[in-house]
Amino acid sequence: MRSYILKRILLVIPTLLGAAALVFLLMRLIPGDICAVRLGSGGGSYDPRALAACHAELGLDRPVWLQFLDFLWGFCRLDFGTSMWSGKPVTVEIAARLPLSLEIAILATVVAISIAIPLGAISALKQNTWLDYAVRVFAIGGIATPSFWIGILAILLMLDITNAITGTPWMPPIDYVPIWKDPIRNLSMAVLPAVTVGYRYAAVSMRMTRSAMLEVMREDYIRTARAKGMINKIIVNRHALKNALLPVVTLIGIEFAFLIGGLVVTEQVFNLNGVGRLFVQAVQNQDYTLTQALVMLTVAIFVLTNLLVDLLYGWLDPRIRFA
Repeated sequence: MRSYILKRILLVIPTLLGAAALVFLLMRLIPGDICAVRLGSGGGSYDPRALAACHAELGLDRPVWLQFLDFLWGFCRLDFGTSMWSGKPVTVEIAARLPLSLEIAILATVVAISIAIPLGAISALKQNTWLDYAVRVFAIGGIATPSFWIGILAILLMLDITNAITGTPWMPPIDYVPIWKDPIRNLSMAVLPAVTVGYRYAAVSMRMTRSAMLEVMREDYIRTARAKGMINKIIVNRHALKNALLPVVTLIGIEFAFLIGGLVVTEQVFNLNGVGRLFVQAVQNQDYTLTQALVMLTVAIFVLTNLLVDLLYGWLDPRIRFA
């Protein structure tokens, strides 16, 4: 088991290095100039001396390989430099928005797991019954409906319900308050977008759970357990569900990493100032430093999530440790 964990950890280093090189190169290939944006000239009629001074200030006049080494060294020290647009440290910009996106991603994952695994398993065990059809319709509805549309409907429904009960429409607060300071205000802001995102998240995981359970329930060892007279509940919980969770865990891990930086539209609908909105602002302002840091943050979360998934594989299926 130690060898298995060590191999997975060592794979993280070249993955991050390759991603850093690719991100740095692609950012330099994007058309546009942050200094032209800062000088406020869309038609190109800016002072060449001011443009050169801006390049020197931001370090863009140095050789590309030196810029890459600085970027790589800063990434190793968790020092991503200063935002080219706002002038604030990149870590400050990200730290102000990451807790909100992280909290919504965690809550959405909890909602998705709570819905997907039980309903997916029930749908597989009750195949071709009315219950199976109802779960499949519920899952297909979540896959086919965009998250932002579900969010708009949730907001309108909340307004109608609160107006009917209290006579005054109520909307959750939009300013972020840490959960340890005011849990009620924090959850009232985060629950609605988390449920909205978690529903679609659950729909995909539900379909995967159902397919995996159907495949596992047809395996020979399941038939052998039944032939030995083992209780069906033990067969499902101890043998079938544990093996069926392997592809589901992978999907859940990928979706969780995506939620950190992929909630752009949902944050816009609920007027949340998270990492997704910061991503859009950084790209619009052609802020190389901030965009690189956000992309590398997303890459690091993806890599660490995949590492955690690999470790869960070893726990769910002991045969993988010796592969």
